[in-house]
Amino acid sequence: MHNVINFENTENAFHYKSDRKLRKAAFIYTIISKAWLVKLAKPTTNFLLRIGFPIDPFLKHTVFEQFCGGETISSCQTTVNDLYKTGKVHSILDYSVEGKTDEAFFDHTLQTMLEVCKHAMDSKAIPFLVFKPTGLGRSEIFEKISANETMTTEEIEEWHRITQRFDTLCSRVATTDHLKIMIDAEESWLQNAVDLLVEKMMLKHNVERTVIYTTVQMYRWDRLKYLQHLHAFGNDNNIRIGIKLVRGAYMEKERERARIKGYKSPICSDKRVTDLNFDDGISFAMDHLEVFDIFIGTHNEISCRILIKKLMERGLKNDDPRIWFGQLYGMSDHISYNLSANGYNTSKYVPFGTLKEVIPYLFRRAEENTSVGTQTSRELSLIKKEIKRRKKVAVAQ
Repeated sequence: MHNVINFENTENAFHYKSDRKLRKAAFIYTIISKAWLVKLAKPTTNFLLRIGFPIDPFLKHTVFEQFCGGETISSCQTTVNDLYKTGKVHSILDYSVEGKTDEAFFDHTLQTMLEVCKHAMDSKAIPFLVFKPTGLGRSEIFEKISANETMTTEEIEEWHRITQRFDTLCSRVATTDHLKIMIDAEESWLQNAVDLLVEKMMLKHNVERTVIYTTVQMYRWDRLKYLQHLHAFGNDNNIRIGIKLVRGAYMEKERERARIKGYKSPICSDKRVTDLNFDDGISFAMDHLEVFDIFIGTHNEISCRILIKKLMERGLKNDDPRIWFGQLYGMSDHISYNLSANGYNTSKYVPFGTLKEVIPYLFRRAEENTSVGTQTSRELSLIKKEIKRRKKVAVAQ
């Protein structure tokens, strides 16, 4: 049965957080809400870490604790258990180390992901794996393949190793009885190569069930056309197509590169158009469930309601296995817990990695929150609402 979702239900959203953790979350979001402070914090933190200043404990017990599950796979288990036991919110362990470009790192990332797969094989709480393509190979190679540029013998061999890493990981996931794997999107000038590899993996592994999910960034005005291509691709090859719909992650970088190089920006003109494109993507995918499995990664309540309405209109169960919702750990608990409380398939991306390694990820999260001011203010207002509610309950008792 499809109930009316009350995203204002802060008691349900934050029931798992102690008063202390709730106050800490309010403190962190208050800081994130100040753009000038986030901008200053990034170079300052990097400098302090570089000179060995003992800032680690402060970072670990504030932003790291808020947005990351732990430093290792095993240390994330408490977070995974808490999410599942307190609200049946599933976890997606996300190895969030960024910015390294050597072969040893790419091999290490593959091994880490294989360990995540082994860890998740027998866990109902972990339905998906996820990885970033440039975690398995250099962005320069993806760019050359995407542009169909001539490559050297060494670069061809490097591309072969990237393909092998993709195949090794996807094949391992496919041998399990329930795990699925989502492949993140990259910048537009790398994405053609990613699409090429992901479609190759789908042809191999999505015959009997949906194992491989591609990520479609709907802030790109051409992605609805790509969804149409994927639909035809699935039909023509008699395979399932897993799609994760997101709005996008590289807007400023995309627009700046387009301006410098003198080509039309691949990004929608504004947020309103992006929202329409995202919701059109939901509609198109829901109209073609004979091919698509859908995961929407969003903190937008309106988009969640649109998908819920589509489920209701088609007479589908709340927990239809083809439909998933997802948010980032430490954010939008009012969406995640209220969705799961009403029986919808809901998950959290749970980043992990050593503190120093995930610093770039943490600052990217902070900058994204700051750039979307309504997101930060919404988070903060709901946290404050719950703190106020608890005080009233305590007084009444």
